Amino acid sequence: MTTSGIDPLTGFLDRQGCLRNASRLVDHCRREERPLAVVWANLDRFKKINESLGLGGGDAVIAKISERIKTRLEHRAHLARMGRDEFVMMATGYGPDEAIGLANEVWQLVIMPLEVGSVTLHPSCSLGVAVLEYGENEESLLQSAERAMFEAKRQGGNRIVISGEELIPGRLGIKLAREELEVEHKLHAALEVGGLYLNYQPIIGFDGKVEAIEALMRCEYGGELVSPGQFIPVAEKTGLVIRLGEWSLMQAAMHAKRLRDQGVPTKVAVNVSRAQLTAPKFSQTLHAALLCSDVPPELIELEITESLFMDMSELVQSNMRTAIRCGVGLSIDDFGTGYSCLATLKDIPATKLKLDRAFVTPLPEDKRVYAVVKAITQLGRELGMTVVAEGVENEAQYAALESAGVDAIQGFVRARPMGSDDVTAWLHQHSLATVDG
Repeated sequence: MTTSGIDPLTGFLDRQGCLRNASRLVDHCRREERPLAVVWANLDRFKKINESLGLGGGDAVIAKISERIKTRLEHRAHLARMGRDEFVMMATGYGPDEAIGLANEVWQLVIMPLEVGSVTLHPSCSLGVAVLEYGENEESLLQSAERAMFEAKRQGGNRIVISGEELIPGRLGIKLAREELEVEHKLHAALEVGGLYLNYQPIIGFDGKVEAIEALMRCEYGGELVSPGQFIPVAEKTGLVIRLGEWSLMQAAMHAKRLRDQGVPTKVAVNVSRAQLTAPKFSQTLHAALLCSDVPPELIELEITESLFMDMSELVQSNMRTAIRCGVGLSIDDFGTGYSCLATLKDIPATKLKLDRAFVTPLPEDKRVYAVVKAITQLGRELGMTVVAEGVENEAQYAALESAGVDAIQGFVRARPMGSDDVTAWLHQHSLATVDG
């Protein structure tokens, strides 16, 4: 390793460069309220490779594997070499599901056979995954990923372990339970005293028109934000997610009514959890939100996640039919990385398909991803769906998605999440600009 911050063998960041970069990424993601994932990979049985092939052979293995990783991931993740046979990938905008997908991708790249001289090797690796938690700094984030990697080693190697699943003295058990109880207390308090609020992020067509705005829940307690990555899992565990969902639906409906009354009628999309759609009282909750807000139902859209594809029970289907009969739209959120099933997709009465950011981040460089996006867009069009791309951050991604035939985008490249007053002002200005344009 050198003091320049770059590892000379791989061209990746070295340990010091990684720490400096991690500090910058943590600050950026906390400021922008975005997730940050770390995947820590350690080659299995690398000592035997060195013993049998010598240090030169070991270097050749490192060089070949790092080139595979770089070719596939350099446009999506920040790459570092942390030790002789250890690599770290840091990816902004990646939550838990995307992080696991990234780890699987790294694992598949490593296990491909490679040749060193006349010897064919079949490498494997142990991987640890961690996602930035509220209050964490760069060192604790990296340590979480490293501990998870060591647990993968302890379990026999050639596997992926998620941070929190490993046995960590002082964290697992009493401390972890206490942390969850604290978050649960904050959620209850926020529900009682008004610490919950919604931000709104526009979904914009390539013609410049606003297709909808998505309601994003935020929680504040004691003057500090509680990250969604922290409070949503606790809400799901404790059943509070139904109360949060009911509150969010009511607030979104009321905001849609205010926008209409103020001359900028705009569809408001609100996330509906699996727990809500599997609850017998969901239909009453939806009717109550529409009646109390006195909003036209066509201005409300329910975003459902792919996890519901695993539970297409009669109750879920009945609740979705109720929404359709009410005149409310349905949208499939985060499509393509979870439980996608084309056989089920044809049975979902949705009118919108939202592509997960995992399909956006590699664009425009990854031609295979572009081909997939183009194919999904065509499929959505054949099914009568509007196709939206999430997490669009730059003009190059925007241009690629427009070329692929996507209908609309959501992301920082055009508009960030805003408070209710700010998004109302933005809609007025955008409406005027669109008319003038």
